[in-house]
Amino acid sequence: MRSNYLVFGQPLIEEAEIEEVVKSLRAGWLGTGPKVAEFERLFADRVGAKFGVATTSCTTAMHLALLVAGIGEGDEVICPSYSFVATANAILYAGATPVFADIDRHTWNIDPDDAMRKITAKTKAIMPVHQVGLAADLDRFAPAKARGITIIEDAACAIGATYRGRTIGSHGHISCFSFHPRKTICVGEGGMLMTDDAAVADHARRLRSHGASVSDHARHQAKGLVYEEYRELGYNYRMTDLQAAIGLAQLPKLERFLERRRAIAARYDAAFGSHPELQVPARPAYADHAYQSYAVMLTDRCGLERDEAMRALAACGVSCRRGIPPIHLEPLYRDRSMAPLPVTELVAARSIFLPIYAGLADADQTRVIEAVTGLVGRTH
Repeated sequence: MRSNYLVFGQPLIEEAEIEEVVKSLRAGWLGTGPKVAEFERLFADRVGAKFGVATTSCTTAMHLALLVAGIGEGDEVICPSYSFVATANAILYAGATPVFADIDRHTWNIDPDDAMRKITAKTKAIMPVHQVGLAADLDRFAPAKARGITIIEDAACAIGATYRGRTIGSHGHISCFSFHPRKTICVGEGGMLMTDDAAVADHARRLRSHGASVSDHARHQAKGLVYEEYRELGYNYRMTDLQAAIGLAQLPKLERFLERRRAIAARYDAAFGSHPELQVPARPAYADHAYQSYAVMLTDRCGLERDEAMRALAACGVSCRRGIPPIHLEPLYRDRSMAPLPVTELVAARSIFLPIYAGLADADQTRVIEAVTGLVGRTH
């Protein structure tokens, strides 16, 4: 690949992250310890939740969320198919059945009307995804919650996003975040379950550590004979202090990272919004977008197919990604899904994700803009 090939995304790691990791190495606590507890507390404060439970990934956080909600064999969980496969995988891990709802043509988030139509006597939860940093319309699920259906937010991409003036994570549902390298802040790999319920948080902490009644950190602090018990099947879903150290250095930079992503998105909008061949991301009045990703959709005015456009961008030295592959079309799920999802399939087939990250230089963004506008300009 050419040396001037523009990468799709990369985390912004500075000296503060390195210094925090070195401190952990020198302190000698590498497993789940005091830095994990501090990261949980500070992240919960930032998103407006009472408790955070750090995990190895958002996927494992979602698995724990389903388990602590009492969801298992024979239950159904409604979720969008327009999401990373992890959303549905977590449902299968819990022994439940994912039921796919279509998405809104404008926001690309789960269509609440379609989700409500798919509720059955077996439905125990709805898992809206705040896709690419735009909040799903949570209020539209209030009737389902009133019927005893649990709302679990897949907030993997939504760090810093808001819904009706409140930060995602503060709306009283269980929510799950990701700290993957492509997310707004990262720890390498990692996730966090957020809740306002102390019993739910305690249960999730036990489950993430093999079901142990007492954590390693608590036993160490006790400085005596403290023995744990194992009363239920648990998992090894523990974040390490080394990962939490990176998170502690990244968290104070969140506002700067969000401001930069929003500035990049605004410049893309300005460049692409006048082109009828392109649909830019929705900006609904109820949400403040975090822009974990930025995608355009090729409209029916564009004469190029998505893959043709992606190959042309790659030839210009611009890395890009296809629209999110619908889960229901993957071989693992194809035989599990019955209803067609026309909007999901249309958006997936016509959308292209473009480079956006805090370290993206203005000159590099100019290259992306010129490549995209030059491409659609040739399709008339």
